[in-house]
Amino acid sequence: VGRHDDRPTTKGAAGTARLLLVSVLISAFSLTSRIAVIMSASISSGSVASSPTSTLTISYPPELPVSACRDEIAEAIAAHQVVVIAGETGSGKTTQLPKICLELGRTSIGHTQPRRIAATSVAKRIADELETEIGDAVGFQVRFSDKVGKNTLVKVMTDGILLREIGRDPSLSGYDTIIIDEAHERSLNIDFLLGYLRRLLPRRPDLKLIITSATIEPDRFAKHFAGPVDEVPILEVSGRTYPVEIRYRPRETDDSDHDDLDQIAAIDAAVTELSAQGSGDILVFLPTERDIRDTADALKRRRDADIVPLFARLSVAEQQRVFAPSNGRRIVLATNVAETSLTVPGIRYVIDSGTARISRYSTRTKVTRLPIERVSQASARQRAGRCGRVAPGICIRLYSEDDFDARAEYTDPEILRSNLAAVILSMLSLRLGDITEFPFVQAPDPRAIRDGMTLLSELGAVTEIDSATARLTKVGKELARLPVDPRLGRMLVAGHENGCLDHMLVIAAALALPDVREFPTDKREAATAAHRRHAVPGSEFLGQVKLWQYLAEKRDELSGHQFRRMCE
Repeated sequence: VGRHDDRPTTKGAAGTARLLLVSVLISAFSLTSRIAVIMSASISSGSVASSPTSTLTISYPPELPVSACRDEIAEAIAAHQVVVIAGETGSGKTTQLPKICLELGRTSIGHTQPRRIAATSVAKRIADELETEIGDAVGFQVRFSDKVGKNTLVKVMTDGILLREIGRDPSLSGYDTIIIDEAHERSLNIDFLLGYLRRLLPRRPDLKLIITSATIEPDRFAKHFAGPVDEVPILEVSGRTYPVEIRYRPRETDDSDHDDLDQIAAIDAAVTELSAQGSGDILVFLPTERDIRDTADALKRRRDADIVPLFARLSVAEQQRVFAPSNGRRIVLATNVAETSLTVPGIRYVIDSGTARISRYSTRTKVTRLPIERVSQASARQRAGRCGRVAPGICIRLYSEDDFDARAEYTDPEILRSNLAAVILSMLSLRLGDITEFPFVQAPDPRAIRDGMTLLSELGAVTEIDSATARLTKVGKELARLPVDPRLGRMLVAGHENGCLDHMLVIAAALALPDVREFPTDKREAATAAHRRHAVPGSEFLGQVKLWQYLAEKRDELSGHQFRRMCE
């Protein structure tokens, strides 16, 4: 994205530096909504190698349940175009399925993960087991990082990356096998991919599709792809090898003003209880990054344990700490990223706060919220299943058994609680026709479709509101190239047109996240006074720009370690 004015277009090294600066501006805020700027047509198509260049030694760890089922799985993949593999997290399906496909002669395998941390860790694990290097036979691609080489046979990526590739290669000709992992999470990306692949498979009889899911409604995926002749087999793989004891330890107060302090006290008591049970690492599920930081501060007094945070916005190096060996007990403090996306090694005990941040869009108020809600029964079972891998496990739930029984059985799919403008924009860009006829696993509410079309019309992105006949305008085509919320994308397009893209990047980044400023309950006045120095009268948006400029100045003045300490 360049500056739109009368000056010559920036070229060469200066242009590269400018584009790099745009990426740095965005990545510095660690955008959870995948804010990025489309660089140019030089972005690689992402296809993987069509033939191996070296012989791989493939073996299967005998301790993984999926290893005992590999012959049955291989037969099903060879005989059917679509196969559903259902198994609890930890069964080994994520890391072993690509190897089974390689043994079947599949040499262009695309393997999707819902999160970056899972994509990078899964790729590293597969590469280690195949005794190869990342970028050789096994590679990965996530936002701002592409480790795929010309000899890559297995490419692990976020589902968003595969969606972007559909825009460049609608037939996905670079792949002979697609593995959609963790399909039970039912994100917008996953549901869109499953609908798109249902249409694509009849035109690509050579393409194999493997869908993996925890033991949460696998039959729904099978029915979605089943045809009049070919049934879709569901293969179930056992995951848990040891029993898990469930203990209920509900918090004693409902005082919302001090709920965070009460939660920390309950976690501290649970850690003490589990420490008396014997050795083994503890995994604590918490709803937000702030909860993780506050809990980590409270648990630092425990000299006998290493406190390890785990959430999606950590750097790759910090995320890898959770996989590093430890001589003592570890207490891993994680958001729901550790629920199903990856297996944390060595976990014997789990503490479940029972809550998570779940995004919800209101068609009435036109606002997307990120409230902290009670997790579903299915999610609670997934959390409990994280222990019991290395020895008999214990899961302490910080809520009552009656509370558990009263919870929803499953979490609502994201497509039923999200603004659909971005999905509709992608579909119009790919010319997939009327969204009401698209084969979603679960069709969205017609009101949500109308609301999404209305929003795109207000942004000037579509020619009309009827999704059956609407076409993208020039602005709509530009928005479709930006992997951001269409409203934020429209801000960036306008900033580009008016010569203020540098400021709009910062503002859009800030709007894509929960407020980066913190106001702790017990230090609210001090926090307010500290943040006042960045305030701009009459504009909170310009206050965000001023805060960014302050951070940029400090990053230049301080060393990397000093800057991180200041931010903490």
